[in-house]
Amino acid sequence: MEEQPRSITRELRSRLARFWALAKVGLRRGWPFAAGILAAFLGVLLYSNLYPDPLPLTDQQVDQIVVDAMASATPPPSYSSQVYQVILPSMVLIRTTGEDENGEDGNGVGSGVIISAAADILTSLHVVAGATQIEIFYADGTQTTAVLAAAEPENDIAVLTPAAPPEIIVPAVLGNPNAMRVGDEAYAVGNPLGLAGSMSAGVISGFDRTLPISDDLELSGLIQFDTAVNPGNSGGPLLNRRGEVVGIVTALANPSEQNFFIGIGFAVPITTAAGAAGMPRY
Repeated sequence: MEEQPRSITRELRSRLARFWALAKVGLRRGWPFAAGILAAFLGVLLYSNLYPDPLPLTDQQVDQIVVDAMASATPPPSYSSQVYQVILPSMVLIRTTGEDENGEDGNGVGSGVIISAAADILTSLHVVAGATQIEIFYADGTQTTAVLAAAEPENDIAVLTPAAPPEIIVPAVLGNPNAMRVGDEAYAVGNPLGLAGSMSAGVISGFDRTLPISDDLELSGLIQFDTAVNPGNSGGPLLNRRGEVVGIVTALANPSEQNFFIGIGFAVPITTAAGAAGMPRY
């Protein structure tokens, strides 16, 4: 009667021994995995303590960030400012001494633009007509005298050769007026009323215009524009939005005898004007 409990006890002990043996083997094999989990947990806990989540921004802080960003933003330059910087080194102011249109001695002011590597200057013929002395003032502040090298009275165009070029010669880039349309931007840079280096902006308002100059002369094929120009702008360039010369300002429309701008100006296309300087007419 006592033999059966002893057998059960021995069997239980044998199973417990085998389980413990297997458990020890499992612990020996699985401890690196457990250690890795423990290390990862400790790492996350340490990172959370060292680098806590940032506090959310308040509405006031968000508004201030937006204001600071807008204040530091720099808008891109306008087309007109870029055009001005492109053409300015090529511009000249022309002062003349001699007889005016009425045959009286006087001084005149006009504009011109350098168009070649030799510093040849393109301007309107009426700016220098009858002048006994022509003075050139460059954009760099230097000045010299000039002589009339070529003229086309039928187009009111003159080419001047300066006695001395500027230290750095920057010829203007010539554009194609035939590629322009009514409504395209047009810029004029010159010396209206003696105000050196002035710029105005407008649009092309017509092509192939004809303008009577005298009883025996009229200019044809002109570009019409509404860019503001005044006496002193004559001979200066009419520019497209890339800063290329598309015409030479030559005249104003004046229904009255007063010589001021009323909204219509005219320019000789550069395709015609450049021919006076020996360039191909295109």
